[in-house]
Amino acid sequence: MTSQTISRRTLLKSSATLSAGAIFAPALIGRAQAATLKLKLSSSQANDPKYANGRVYYDNLVKNLKAGGLGDQIDVAFFPDNQLGQEIDVINSVKLGVIDLMVSGSSISANLVPLVGTFDLGYLFSSFPQQTKAFDAGAAKPVEAALLKDANIRILGWAYNFGARSVLAKKAVNTPEDLAGLKIRTLPNPIITECLRLMGAAATPLAFGEVYTALQAGVLDGLEHDPPTVLASKFYETAKFYALTEHNFSPLAVYFSETTFKRMDPKLRDGLLEAANKAAADTRAHGLAVEKEALQVLADKGVSVIKCDKEPFRKRVLPQTDTFVKAHPDAKPVVDAIRATQA
Repeated sequence: MTSQTISRRTLLKSSATLSAGAIFAPALIGRAQAATLKLKLSSSQANDPKYANGRVYYDNLVKNLKAGGLGDQIDVAFFPDNQLGQEIDVINSVKLGVIDLMVSGSSISANLVPLVGTFDLGYLFSSFPQQTKAFDAGAAKPVEAALLKDANIRILGWAYNFGARSVLAKKAVNTPEDLAGLKIRTLPNPIITECLRLMGAAATPLAFGEVYTALQAGVLDGLEHDPPTVLASKFYETAKFYALTEHNFSPLAVYFSETTFKRMDPKLRDGLLEAANKAAADTRAHGLAVEKEALQVLADKGVSVIKCDKEPFRKRVLPQTDTFVKAHPDAKPVVDAIRATQA
């Protein structure tokens, strides 16, 4: 057995090293705890700070994080224009915790949780302010609970799409008969698709990132979307008639991965929730302001804005809600709460 003699000098040196480590350890731990949380936020829309709801929400979120003192602790990276993939792939990535945040219409998550499709029913909401009134009364709570339970996705807030969804086409649409045979792009969502079919169109589901080229190639005759999105995505370059059917006031959802939420420090979670809700309110106000402006800009760019009679379209779509509730009884309290808040 080999023994090793430790000199007094060596022992003192080792003690000094340990003491120094003990002194600096809290500082190192503190720096580790203060490490910036990095989050990824995805949007399918253009990187337009005025007319694209994803970018507007992102700007508002960053503003409110800074105002809440979290600007140095939470760093949100923004990925517009489908940079992280098509929406159906992104929502699944949010479910798995691969992507943290997604700003999109409620429609895309109905592919994961059918109850969310309640918000897509044609002519269910009469306006965006009425939608907020319904949500404040609790209409969205069952939907939020279902998304969390069945898809591992938390709703951080509800904002507005920037205007009601209406039909942009290559020919004038004044009546349901005018839609006959027209291939109108819808979200890849069965409720929206059925709504457009009932309105009279040849409803054609397609990913958002493929719409412009499909219009160019003649694969589509039009699409349904809100005015600022039509403007920001330049769809007006290929279709010049915008019929204000206003068949859908679906909400804009701020999706957040529950996997990410659970791994966050509780203090950061509370701060993020507060900032996210404020950002949603700011985005709602912005959306109401830019809808009319976008319609005027579209008209200036040569688009014929048609104030069609909505009643014939509404009557055709009306049975959709009753059929949906029969197939999904859990949607009845959501529908009842929304209808109870209509003026």
